[in-house]
Amino acid sequence: MDFLNALIQGLLIGGLYALFATGLSLMFGVMRIVNLAHGDLAVVASFLALALISGTGLPLWFVLVVTVPLFAVLGYLTQRVLLQKSLKSGPLATLLVTFGLSIVLQNVLLEMFSADTRTLDGGSFATGSFEITGAISIGYLSLATFVLAALVLTGIQLFLSRTGLGRMLRASSDDPETANLVGGDSRHIYGIATAIAFATVALAGLMFAMRSSFDPSIGPSRLIFAFEAVVIGGLGSLWGTLLGGIILGVTQSIGSQIDPALTLLAGHLIFLAVLAFRPQGLIAGRKA
Repeated sequence: MDFLNALIQGLLIGGLYALFATGLSLMFGVMRIVNLAHGDLAVVASFLALALISGTGLPLWFVLVVTVPLFAVLGYLTQRVLLQKSLKSGPLATLLVTFGLSIVLQNVLLEMFSADTRTLDGGSFATGSFEITGAISIGYLSLATFVLAALVLTGIQLFLSRTGLGRMLRASSDDPETANLVGGDSRHIYGIATAIAFATVALAGLMFAMRSSFDPSIGPSRLIFAFEAVVIGGLGSLWGTLLGGIILGVTQSIGSQIDPALTLLAGHLIFLAVLAFRPQGLIAGRKA
């Protein structure tokens, strides 16, 4: 029963990892950008929500509704102002730009909020659960996060396959020059992709902040979870991201059941195993 509980809890935390990795997968699939600031952006969303709640007294649900679209706008502007120019100089340039952005964000957060650890109070929703059996309980927040991840991935997939802008986005990821010839503006399309990526990472950051504590320096460690989920599932594959997140979460959960010291190590080992034997990921992906 303990292992069944570990399996269920791992599955649920896999949803959080998948949600966290969605933006990373989308940006890589469309623009071949490995965003090293991804984890820090999630932390920025957490601090922004904390500042809004403490400064205005607004309810948490309202802050969530405000923060996510705000990050989408920020993502669009970041792509147009900062990332677009570096795209022309090759993948190393984008890597260095996002690394620089990561350093800047960490230092700005440190200056504004100090190095103290914070948490986002989700009330009874974050701490409550319902019981399935005497040994298995499912947390409201964990279940909501998993459902949210599935809905976000489904929504993005439908957007890419059923809308004209989505199809143009896919065309631009395959051949941006040809897409431009048929009327697509790659700069605008890339901006849309980055806006979606920033919105999803903000959502993931807020769910993460209700689940655990955060501080200005924790972004890189969260980037590792997202990166591992993307690599396990398959670079650029959205559904592979969900699979990768679930595998990572289940592996960590079962590892902790065997020995709490194995929690993170088990996830890293499964990541290395996939990288060694199937570097294209478990779902070799059609690019987003």
